[in-house]
Amino acid sequence: MITVSNLSLQYSGTPLFTDVNLQFLRGNCYGIIGANGAGKSTFLKILSGELESTTGTVDILPNVRMSILKQDQFLFDQYTVLDTVIMGNRHLYDVGKEMNALYEKEDMTDEDGIRASELAEEYAELGGWEAESDASRILQGLGVSTDHHYELMHDLDGRLKVKVLLAQALFGNPDILMMDEPTNNLDINAVNWLEDFLLDFDGTVIVVSHDRHFLNTICTHIVDIDYNKIKMYVGNYDFWYESSQLVQNLIKNQNKRNEEKIKELQSFIARFSANKSKSKQATARRKLLDKLTVEEMPASSRRYPWVGFKPDREVGKDILFVTDLSKTIDGVKVLDHVTFSVEHDDKIALVGDNELAHTTLFRILMGELEPDEGTVKWGVTASQSYFPKDNSPFFNGVDLNLVDWLRQYSENKDETYLRGFLGRMLFSGEDVYKPVKVLSGGEKVRCMLSRMMLSGANVLLLDQPTNHLDLESIAALNNGLMDVKCNILLASHDHQMISSVCNRVFDFTPDGKLIDRKTGYDEYLAYLSEQKG
Repeated sequence: MITVSNLSLQYSGTPLFTDVNLQFLRGNCYGIIGANGAGKSTFLKILSGELESTTGTVDILPNVRMSILKQDQFLFDQYTVLDTVIMGNRHLYDVGKEMNALYEKEDMTDEDGIRASELAEEYAELGGWEAESDASRILQGLGVSTDHHYELMHDLDGRLKVKVLLAQALFGNPDILMMDEPTNNLDINAVNWLEDFLLDFDGTVIVVSHDRHFLNTICTHIVDIDYNKIKMYVGNYDFWYESSQLVQNLIKNQNKRNEEKIKELQSFIARFSANKSKSKQATARRKLLDKLTVEEMPASSRRYPWVGFKPDREVGKDILFVTDLSKTIDGVKVLDHVTFSVEHDDKIALVGDNELAHTTLFRILMGELEPDEGTVKWGVTASQSYFPKDNSPFFNGVDLNLVDWLRQYSENKDETYLRGFLGRMLFSGEDVYKPVKVLSGGEKVRCMLSRMMLSGANVLLLDQPTNHLDLESIAALNNGLMDVKCNILLASHDHQMISSVCNRVFDFTPDGKLIDRKTGYDEYLAYLSEQKG
């Protein structure tokens, strides 16, 4: 469908990527990954024709319809929701508008009649008579009820607009579908529906996403942007990640004979290829993996941060007791008589769309907010470290460099120790002397995680810690939380993280009541599905 030949892009003489040669074929789903700033969205814009490359070509087969997920939420404010979705096939929409305008004319001429007849025939061939029902089906699948379908886009809130624009991209069975972070601001039901839609989609899908569960479910290939190079590998994200780690480890161990390396890699391919899944994409992926050779395995040069939490002491029997907790903010009941206790080895996921309830609970637990009613009692052996959703108070107006900032939270004040610690978090060389107030969002998150690691706490509270992180840092944090022997309360939309880390689920209703299930996240989702069914 798409052939990329000898592609390069430079900004002010500095190459973002060079000598890119790739082919994107029908029936496959390609996930584009890379560190923050590597050029993922830029590469997508080049493929879509929105941006010109410095050298090389992007060739698309003739008569191929491409659909691109729009990011501008205000672009269609004067159109109805249904019209906005149908505009996903602009030619169909224009034909329908011209046809209806002719039929509505009071003094229709013979020429108008002939033209209207031609348009009606074309409209039928394009599937126009089913357009509204098809658009409605997609909207409902994404959670936009029929009550909104004839409303103006201007009257919708931001979360619904995101869903409508996604429905627009999916509408009309395009040949090529390009999406940049399609799961942002989607609830879990909408994400699941989108995954199922894409698994049944017959065209070419090219997507940029930080959602590992999403990439693992839908992708047949991973396109890795790494140190000015773009390479394509067979498999989903987990296969890419695990195999690249394996290859790196084997390369480091030069004492192993080549034959042993090959056997280990072949064993890995066979194991991953045998994984079962419900999806057609996974079936196709297994077929591709069966043909994979060791030479085609990824050997990424990307660096990963080190995230490891080590409590100074084990927490005792009494950890946390919350009784009849209530809080109203701006007239809205955020927490309504919430009661729970935390037991030994509990790793609790705070899930769902009521993020205000999550943040409010965390702030009350940490003593930053007073409840209207109820009590919070921590055990005497419990020590807490908190990752807030908003970290700006830690950095705004702070005139410290990275070393001095971190020194505030470390018992060991030695600069060599602190620089070594920062190095493991990918701050090297002169980077450690950067003022913290100029750090990027991802760099600030890594600093906050460093602060938590130095705390030695045995209860970790994290409110949306994956915001602003790249996939490498998310994977490192995931591994760190899986390995630590302490209690965790984790608010996140990262499906893979909470399903692999947590053994208990907190979900808050819109009116602030707590649903407490002592089960894993996937089991909780299955329970919700049964309740709806």
